Amino acid sequence: MTDNVTIIKLTAADTAAKIAFGELTAVQVTEAHLARIEAVDEKVHAFLHVDREGALAQARAVDEKRERGEKLGPLAGVPLALKDIFTTEGIPTTVGSKILEGWIPPYDATLTKRLKAADVVILGKTNMDEFAMGSSTENSAYGPTGNPWDLTKIPGGSGGGSSAALASFQAPLAIGTDTGGSIRQPAAVTGTVGVKPTYGAVSRFGMVAFSSSLDQGGPCARTVLDAALLHEVIAGHDPLDSTSIDAPVPPVVEAARNGSVEGMRVGVVKQFRGEGYQAGVIQRFDEAVALLKELGAEIVELDCPSFDLALSAYYLIAPSECSSNLARFDGLRYGLRTGDDGSHSAEEVTSLTREAGFGPEVKRRIMLGTYALSSGYYDAYYGSAQKVRTLITRDFEKAFEQGTGVDVIVSPTTPTTAFAIGERADDPMAMYLADLCTIPTNLAGNAAMSLPCGLAPEDNLPVGLQIIAPALKDDRLYKVGAAVEAAFVERWGHPLLEEAPSL
Repeated sequence: MTDNVTIIKLTAADTAAKIAFGELTAVQVTEAHLARIEAVDEKVHAFLHVDREGALAQARAVDEKRERGEKLGPLAGVPLALKDIFTTEGIPTTVGSKILEGWIPPYDATLTKRLKAADVVILGKTNMDEFAMGSSTENSAYGPTGNPWDLTKIPGGSGGGSSAALASFQAPLAIGTDTGGSIRQPAAVTGTVGVKPTYGAVSRFGMVAFSSSLDQGGPCARTVLDAALLHEVIAGHDPLDSTSIDAPVPPVVEAARNGSVEGMRVGVVKQFRGEGYQAGVIQRFDEAVALLKELGAEIVELDCPSFDLALSAYYLIAPSECSSNLARFDGLRYGLRTGDDGSHSAEEVTSLTREAGFGPEVKRRIMLGTYALSSGYYDAYYGSAQKVRTLITRDFEKAFEQGTGVDVIVSPTTPTTAFAIGERADDPMAMYLADLCTIPTNLAGNAAMSLPCGLAPEDNLPVGLQIIAPALKDDRLYKVGAAVEAAFVERWGHPLLEEAPSL
């Protein structure tokens, strides 16, 4: 009998293989992770809702399929933590906000359906910054999540619940969303792997919208191969999403199994370092670049001047789109309703509901976006930000130009390691700077990954290496990421498996 500690430390790929060959049952695996959640999540607070009965029912269905001799998929029976931004029929979806507290969706998001069709066991819904607005998971209406490496530190955001679930071994797989770095930044500060696929590669149908031209769901895992296996399950065209790309899913699993950078040109952007970057982060990044060179890559320095404007452009575009998207939360159709006692008009009920239901960061971004879109300011702010977005896209196109450009770009994922909970709560600008390296990719729609590249010497906390690939070339992320991961583990070991503190 395999003990629970051994089970929760398995990779998703190994777990699925053991279930397929009958060495473990899906119920055993699910029960081991539910026991782990019960043991540690009171301290970590990764989950907002645990669907114990539903998870065990899904696991039993997988075991019955195996007993009948049916072929199981590559992730059948593997547990997963789902960010609470995707609708799940019969299970609460709050988006980390009081305005949707207690809302039970009547339908599944396309991503949720694809997970279920692949027999992935959904353990529950994870904590997040309200409406995915934040870089620390401190903006959740249900309290912050702790970083398993140090519970006084943030686990990143907005998908801190998903990254913390992975790092605390409460789930081997998770789903996040990335609007300006909300998959990659949490991965970086928790020593896990997070991927933002090409914009439109994963359906947004049933994903509660923050910024429609930027939002992208993606896989989170502890290894590059596990992320690739999950990527293959959730990606693909969806006619229900008008922004979905009608193109084949790149061969991400094959790339992850055959990692190599031999003969590749790897770009290093000079704008992604300097003032504000932690010394230990730059040290680990420079070591990763040296490692890439040892593995046979050619390192090319890039100058992308428009990247310096990305943060400013993002914080006009994203709030503007959020201002429009969140107008649907009016207290009249679904979710929270405040002041509906017969003495208030519909407009007053809407105002009272939004005052009670939205948190400070959401209100800040709605106000900023409404102002940027208002008459007389649209061209000066939103219009100018869209022009900067075009310049950033052109910088990427030039960098990736076929024949003369690079195959991928690498950078630190975040300028610093995880900061203390509360440290930046009263300084929005300091908080926004956490996404300095990740935002350009969202504005251009490219694919990007964060994977661990060691611990910063000054605080012994994880550092992330970001890999950026052209749109629809997501397989390059996995090819490079797998090569770096293998070389790193061979040389220094896996930081999460060997050095993470036990809870």
